Amino acid sequence: MRYFLVLLYCCLSLSAFSIKKTELKAGDLIFQDLDCGGMCDAIEAVTEGYKNRDFSHMGMVSVMPNGTYYVLESIGKGVQETELDEFLKRSTHPHLVARVKKSYRSLIPAAVAFCQSKVGGAYDEEFLYNNGKYYCSELIYDAFKSANEGQPFFQLYPMTYKDPATGSFYPVWESYFRNLKVSIPEGLPGCNPGGMSTSDKIKVLGDLEG
Repeated sequence: MRYFLVLLYCCLSLSAFSIKKTELKAGDLIFQDLDCGGMCDAIEAVTEGYKNRDFSHMGMVSVMPNGTYYVLESIGKGVQETELDEFLKRSTHPHLVARVKKSYRSLIPAAVAFCQSKVGGAYDEEFLYNNGKYYCSELIYDAFKSANEGQPFFQLYPMTYKDPATGSFYPVWESYFRNLKVSIPEGLPGCNPGGMSTSDKIKVLGDLEG
């Protein structure tokens, strides 16, 4: 009996912390740990994600009428709608899936439509909020803000590009912004995937299977 209860607990725990692709719904958020070198490491170092996990990218699920899954995201050249399997290929790490809580789900159709309306828009290389361009979490932030009649849904925080251990700017950020010929936007409002994964407005469903 004791062995049975332990086995049952393990099975329930597994099911509680994983989700199948076929269980995804439009508006679900997928958090990704990219291995893009120093820049991703710096992004992950300044904000703890859900249960201390590291995330450097995120997107929102969209579902086509034929049942095909896509991810609305801002990466590379800008906002795009990427096939789910292509999105998942970018990282060998588990992908965390979250869904906005039940009381807020009426916002999802408008949030998805907002992201779709931005497809083709430019990537926000300067990481400046409200400049007409989008980085990954900024797209999701504005999508839900728009769906919420212009009222903030997620939170913005003062952004930092400094190493928490030394208080100095990460060299990768110094080089990055120097090449853009702009000042490092230290302390200006923004958001990132790690911080958004800890929001009290979402329910974490677990890691995506397969």
